[in-house]
Amino acid sequence: MKKLKSLLALFILLSLSSFSQTQKNTDNTFHIINPDYELSPHTGITKQHWKDAALYLLEGAFSYIHTMDDPMKFPKQAGKSYPHDDRQVPTEKLEGLCRTLFVAAPLLKENPSLIINNIKVADYYRYQIEKLVDSTSESFIVPRAKNGGPSQNLVEFGALGLSLLINSEILWETLPQDKKDALAKTMLSYGDGPTVDSNWKFFNIFVLSFFKEQGYVINEKLLVEYLEKSLTHYRGDGWYNDSPAYDYYSMWAFQMYGAIWSEYFGNKHYPEIAYKFKSNFNDLKTTYPYLFSKNGNMIMWGRSISYRIGAIVPFPLMGFENDPNVNYGWMRRISSGVIKQFLTHPEFMKDQVPTLGFYGPFEPAVQNYSCRGSVFWMGKAFMGLLVPDDSPFWTAKENEGAWEAEFKNDKVSSKFMKGSELLITDYPNIGASEVRSWCHEKVADDWQKFRSTENYNRLSYSSAFPWQADGENGEVAMNYVIKNKKEDWEAFRLYTFKKFEEGVYYRDVVLETNKNITFNLAEIPLDNGILRIDRNNSTEPISMRLGHYALPKLDKDIIKTTKKVKGKIVTIIDNGNYQLAMIPLLGWNKTEVVSTKDLHPESENSQVINVSATFNPNSELNIYATLMLWKKSGEKWTKKELFPVKNIKQFNNSNNVIIHLKNNKKTVIKYD
Repeated sequence: MKKLKSLLALFILLSLSSFSQTQKNTDNTFHIINPDYELSPHTGITKQHWKDAALYLLEGAFSYIHTMDDPMKFPKQAGKSYPHDDRQVPTEKLEGLCRTLFVAAPLLKENPSLIINNIKVADYYRYQIEKLVDSTSESFIVPRAKNGGPSQNLVEFGALGLSLLINSEILWETLPQDKKDALAKTMLSYGDGPTVDSNWKFFNIFVLSFFKEQGYVINEKLLVEYLEKSLTHYRGDGWYNDSPAYDYYSMWAFQMYGAIWSEYFGNKHYPEIAYKFKSNFNDLKTTYPYLFSKNGNMIMWGRSISYRIGAIVPFPLMGFENDPNVNYGWMRRISSGVIKQFLTHPEFMKDQVPTLGFYGPFEPAVQNYSCRGSVFWMGKAFMGLLVPDDSPFWTAKENEGAWEAEFKNDKVSSKFMKGSELLITDYPNIGASEVRSWCHEKVADDWQKFRSTENYNRLSYSSAFPWQADGENGEVAMNYVIKNKKEDWEAFRLYTFKKFEEGVYYRDVVLETNKNITFNLAEIPLDNGILRIDRNNSTEPISMRLGHYALPKLDKDIIKTTKKVKGKIVTIIDNGNYQLAMIPLLGWNKTEVVSTKDLHPESENSQVINVSATFNPNSELNIYATLMLWKKSGEKWTKKELFPVKNIKQFNNSNNVIIHLKNNKKTVIKYD
């Protein structure tokens, strides 16, 4: 009888597993099979599920591989992504090969015999790597010309160098010597050459480091130069500057590269430089986790957001050291939360490959240097699988870190980083994180067309409210737009940070096309939103608009309500998940709810609250005060929440504005 029960239990378990796997294949989303809510009470995800997630992505890529000669080339997504002509196809294939290898290399380290789609994965990558130096192959990559500059080939060879460094025993050692020598010649032609003054230096570093490790003669002077120059990008608190931007990628790229390089090469060959990278890595532990929401969601912010889960890689890499000061359970909770955020989203995959976008395809967030295979840069997250099974990153019980031990409801929390001038704000009432950061790029100078865009130019970025693109008719979310001399609505993008003082974040801004349009911006994070107190210093009349965050239309229509509180009109929109409220306090003369289409990354249809005004420089009124608030759907607003401001006083001939809040806090806005 006992044996029969055991067989029945096994049958049920196998049936459930089979059912889940069938679901995965049918609905094209990742399913967490046999979640472990003892070890991971918030996500159910363990190291095994990380391996499952890696395999899920790799299986999608290998659905295009039926023979050893098939390249990692995927359906092009309509829009600005490349290739635009046949000349770009070899590089497209190189991206697909080297970037999917980020996913494969850690898996092959544990399972060298891995087979997907009837293809032996290790054999496939070795075969394709050899084709890179076969002049008769369509995948052949021409060595860099003597006077050639940095290129996408350098990026991908840097990626290949990283994977070879962490798994040379599977990917390199069995290659014929003539192929090894040919690869060294081609890859070093790029690595021992010029680069871009950004995180790109690491691409040269990984090529040079790998071949030095293999006994080849390399340009060690250049290697050390690029290492030392990379360290000069550091700005403290874990943040590197990516010449000139700050974003997720500037954080995790520099930090991940430095950590992997140190672990697999630097500690042995350049211990003093490795020590500096590790010291910088240790700094991120006190700031970077705060950039993620309570649920472990990441913010849509900066370029290359289609790399998504790549942003988590610093967290598992903390597991290389058993640091008692690290809350490993929180680090894994964040990391696994981000994996769930994207891999379980129904729009994430199309054609069995991740889309270029945030959730689904979203053209405003795509960069022109990306092809469809570029998305597998996110595979760097699985470098975390290199961390041993007994590391506390994998064995600690999941917890919510600061959200349960540090933050208090009805009390906003902010962290300011002086070197990078970033402000990270956490809102315990809705479990959301927010960031304010650098943007100062002219459209006229932005040849790649991404640093001057919504990827960077929003006033702030939230984990709860992904940024919405601007519309041609003045539709705007979390920014100002100004009617310029061409009668176009132009967004602010030329910001200059001034200070963070007594809870107020100050910036100045000037309109790119008209230096006479200038504002002093001041914003105060509140428990349930933001209070803006902005001064318009423009010397010409202008029409202007300011937008709140936007809400996507989900399962039901967005509901709009208006009410009057303390003589002020309150406009609220509710999409079933969140409510957003906007209350003009000074300066504005019109509030409207604007319906938009094809501007939001989560839904075809969305809505945003905008306020507008016409400014006259001869008027004595130049202060524009606005409350931008939020709550979860279904919660009632109190009068105190909707109107946390007692009064606002501006004194003639004074640069100061005095704010009295209802919590008896007095704030003096000092623009100068």
